[in-house]
Amino acid sequence: MKKNNLKAWLYLLPALLFLIAFMVYPLMDVLVYSMEEGYNFASQTYYGVGTYNYSYVLHDPYFLQAVKNTFLLVVITVPVSTGLALLISAGLNSIKPLKELFQTIYFLPYVTNTLAVGLVFMILFQKTEYTNGLVNLILGLFGMAPIDFIDGPYWAKMLVLCTYTIWVVLPFKILVLTSALASVNPDFYKAAQVDGTSKFRVFTRITLPMISPMLFYLVITGFIGAFKAYSDAVALFGTNLNAAEMNTIVGYIYDMLYGNSGGFPSYASAAAIILFVIVLTITCINMLVSKNHVYYQ
Repeated sequence: MKKNNLKAWLYLLPALLFLIAFMVYPLMDVLVYSMEEGYNFASQTYYGVGTYNYSYVLHDPYFLQAVKNTFLLVVITVPVSTGLALLISAGLNSIKPLKELFQTIYFLPYVTNTLAVGLVFMILFQKTEYTNGLVNLILGLFGMAPIDFIDGPYWAKMLVLCTYTIWVVLPFKILVLTSALASVNPDFYKAAQVDGTSKFRVFTRITLPMISPMLFYLVITGFIGAFKAYSDAVALFGTNLNAAEMNTIVGYIYDMLYGNSGGFPSYASAAAIILFVIVLTITCINMLVSKNHVYYQ
């Protein structure tokens, strides 16, 4: 028995070394940086240890704006994208002819370059001196005044960012849920058909419980991915996200390291630890909720 345990640990050793080198050590290093007050990047010196960096970050209006933007992005995009993916996947699963073709079409945005998709969205939404954009042309057909979605009001910019994010993440969720729906045992559906069960009840009592592990996986990864959003905002609003009031927490961390206000690794580390705590807390809450709502076969 001891030999088997030793062999198992030897098999796990490469993965453990990888995790320690590229995850545990960097996390500890960031934690140390976040506690060093007055850290000088050039001389690699600091004058004290404490929680000042956290206090500074939590009172920084740019960080508070980034937190607001990130939470709005998470709250809107995760449930909407998951719900849309579920509806589209259920539709694809019920269509036998050309099913593979439709799956390929829906998956195309996922393999398209993020900045290229962002450029397309800018063309659709941006108002210039030459054109109001395709979206405004459509709104004009209904008698609505043109809206500057890229440089205009905050709600318009957030709408574009949420729409863009949903568009980007939707293909992967459709692929996962389509595969999950195809793996449901057809005997359950046959038994429900014999009993004369309605389609809605079949969907809520059979389909959803059977694919709940995949739904839970998509919700968890969706939350984590939305909290790490940055490139989406850059693709739409450029690199000066603070001026556009569309920065995210990851964008704030990047700015503190390399942006116009860069050279403050201690502040960036404190913001990174705060983000880590937020994501960990939400993940733990989701794990607790899943115990009562996720059905594992």
